[in-house]
Parts: sequence; structure tokens; C-alpha cells
Amino acid sequence: MSDFFDPYNADKPLMLKCSCGRDHTVAEHQAEQAAKDSAAEQAVATLRARSETPEFEAYSREFIEATLVKALFPQDAVRRRFLRAVGKGTAMAAIASVLPIASLQAMAQEKGKLEKTNLKIGFIPITCATPLIMAHPLGFYSKQGLNVEVTKTAGWALVRDKMINKEYDASHFLSPMPLAISLGLGSNAVPMNVATVQNINGQAITMALKHKDNRDPKNWKGFKFGIPFEYSMHNFLLRYYLAENGLNPDTDVQLRVIPPAEMVANLRAGNIDGFLGPDPFNQRAVFEEVGFIHVLTKDLWNGHPCCAFGTSTEFIKQNPNTFAALYRAVLNAAAMARQPKNRELIAKVIAPSQYLNQPEAVVTQVLTGRFADGLGKVQNVPERADFDPMPWQSMAVWMLTQMQRWGYIKGEVNYNQIAERVFLITDARKHMKELGQDFKAGPGYEKHTIMGKVFDPAKPAEYLKSFSISKAA
Repeated sequence: MSDFFDPYNADKPLMLKCSCGRDHTVAEHQAEQAAKDSAAEQAVATLRARSETPEFEAYSREFIEATLVKALFPQDAVRRRFLRAVGKGTAMAAIASVLPIASLQAMAQEKGKLEKTNLKIGFIPITCATPLIMAHPLGFYSKQGLNVEVTKTAGWALVRDKMINKEYDASHFLSPMPLAISLGLGSNAVPMNVATVQNINGQAITMALKHKDNRDPKNWKGFKFGIPFEYSMHNFLLRYYLAENGLNPDTDVQLRVIPPAEMVANLRAGNIDGFLGPDPFNQRAVFEEVGFIHVLTKDLWNGHPCCAFGTSTEFIKQNPNTFAALYRAVLNAAAMARQPKNRELIAKVIAPSQYLNQPEAVVTQVLTGRFADGLGKVQNVPERADFDPMPWQSMAVWMLTQMQRWGYIKGEVNYNQIAERVFLITDARKHMKELGQDFKAGPGYEKHTIMGKVFDPAKPAEYLKSFSISKAA
């Protein structure tokens, strides 16, 4: 369609004026768009310049190494004790022998010849995809010798299907999706891997404004909620939150799968009372004055994973050097996204139509953590969204307990085996004796606190049995 009208766009109201929905002339629209494009180009240039400084290159290397060392030593006291016992030099040599990422020794080698250079990567237009998106305009893919096409995708089921059908080489996933696809839940079983977590936190429960005086979830029986996909942290966190407040998510409320881009429209139309969804749509509901942010998911589980970057196990085996190059590019982008000073510029780059297609102000509020909550207050929560790429296998174990809890998985579950097969961290476990350490908890496993309750990945069965509201036998 032209820039004037767009009658077949489900995300915009059909008004006989500018297709953006605002009442201004085409010339004014084009001038405003040109200014936005110019600002985005300037932001890209500034971020590229920052990425090429010796300071950022050193920061990125140290960030990646620190991330991987943390995988070996989830408990910092153990790391410090080990360093004191063997000395820095010996420790660095020993750790270097097992880093970086599991069974992908190409990561630790000099760049090998790329098996495939032209790649197609899918993404859903949400802020969770920031590292994967940013690696494109900043040239991180091309620096690794890759010609990457990042392709906006309409929904998670389509992402799954395109990965299974090999139409995409790699993709932005909801972090439980590779587990589900590998297990054949909702699709044919195809082994998938999580290489990095794209983002942590960055979601919220958003409610319709009519409920602003009904903030107690114990009163929400009969409500309808939107979630983006069954195999999502959104589904599992919302179910957890409701159940902790005495509501059975399968019988006391209705959960509806709604593509993220349609959540605000459904809230406005009264089809749902709220949603637990990805940003920027929580903030977009506030921007559109149809909803308020009831609670950030950060306040349910600070540091929880949401989305991930991954690909098929077959792709990794056939293209180890290409995958290593992809991994380096995405990690470099994550390092840049973690720096608060870059967030406003990143918002300018990813807000336009080729990426998120959202008002820049909405994306900025999400990424900076300074935002209107829809209840008349401006909140300042810098950790609202962050970009820690470590795919903790303990996170995968938690997801598996919730899949079992709500009946997605039947029967016995070998939690660690599945987690370690799908979530790639390090093969350091078999080197622990070489490091001279006896680890009670293996690398990649750390305890997490969800709504005040500690999850110990060493005791998943006991954790599962502790819930009074559950489908698990």
C-alpha cells in the first residue's frame, strides 16, 4: 500500500486521512518521517563509532569472558575461593581450557572458514530482540563475514514452523520454545539449541484501566488474559502469579493466545481484562491510554529470562564456524545493549517500521526504565529490561517444572539431561577434576527466587510437589 492509506493493516485504524492515523497532511507526514529516519541514521553512526573504540572492544571481550566464567562459578564465593587457592595465572589457564560455549570449541579457536555466509534470521518485533536486531545496523554480523537478513515475523507459531522447515537459519525464540520443539510439544520433535538469552526481565502484567481500583488478583476470578504463546515465560509467569494468589489458571480465568502486536487492540476492545506480554506493548497500552502496568515481571522474578537466540542442532553441527561467528556478533550486540548510555540511541534505531514500528517515546521508556505507569506516576526502574546473555540451565529446569506442573509434559522428566542438551553453556563439568574443585552444583545451575520462593535446580521434583495448585500427579 502507499503512504496515504492502509486499509488492510490490522494494526492501524482505518481513517480517511494519513495512514499513520494522525490528522496531518502527507507533506507533513513525509517531513516528520524524514526527520525520524535522519535521527535513526545519526544514532546508528554514533553507536557504530562507540563500538569501534578500543574501550568498547575491551569492554566487550571482558563482558563475554566474565559471562562465561560466571557459568563455571554460579556461586561467586566458590570462584573467589578457587582463585585464592590456585592463583590468578593458573586459574586463567585452567578456565581458558574449557571456555567458551559447550561442545562448540570453534568459539575458542581462531576464526575458521565460514561454511555458510548468507543467513536469514527471524525476529518478532519486540524489545526482547534488541541484540539480534542491533547486530544488523551496527555491522556486527558483517564484521564476522556474515550477510544476514533479519526478517520480521508475525507470530511465534510461524517462527517455530519456519525453523522446523529450515526457512530460517536461526531465530529469536521465546526461551521455552527450543525445549518444547526439541521435545515435540505442539510440533514435530526437532532438536533445537539456545545459544544466548536475548533479554532478562522486560515484561509486565498490564491491565485495562477499568480495573485500576481492583489491584488484588484474588478478585480476578472470571477475567480473561492474553499471553503471546503457550510455551512462553509469559504463560508460565502469569500462571505462577495467579496460582500464588489462589486462582487456578485453567479453571478460574481464561488464558488466550494473542500475538503481541494485537494485545493492545484487544485490551481496548474489551476482549481481555489484561495481558502478560512483552514490551513495548505494555508501555504502548499506557501510551494509548487503554491500560496500566500492574506489575513488572522483574518484581516477580528479578533476572528471569524471556527471549533467546537459537538455532537447530543440525545447523550447529553442519556450520560450526558460521554459528560461532553468529554467536560472537550477538554477544557483542548484547554487550552494547547492556550499557545504559546506549539505550536512548538504541531506541531511535529499533523504533522505526523496519524493526519494531513503535513510537520512539514508547521504546525509550522501556529501555531506559523511566516510564509512565498509566496510574499517574512516572517510575524509574533501570532494571526494567536488561540483556544478560547467559542461558542458565537452571532456568531451563524451572521451565520444565512448569511445563510438567500445567500438563504440557506427562510422566517422568530427566530435567538436567534435557536442559543440558538444549541450553548451551559449557562442557566444563567433565573438567571439574582438572580444576581441582568438587562442585556440589554443576556449572550452569544456580538458585532462583520467584515471588519470594527459592527454586533449587538440584531438587526439581520436590519443588514441583510443593504447589497446591497444579495438574501434576
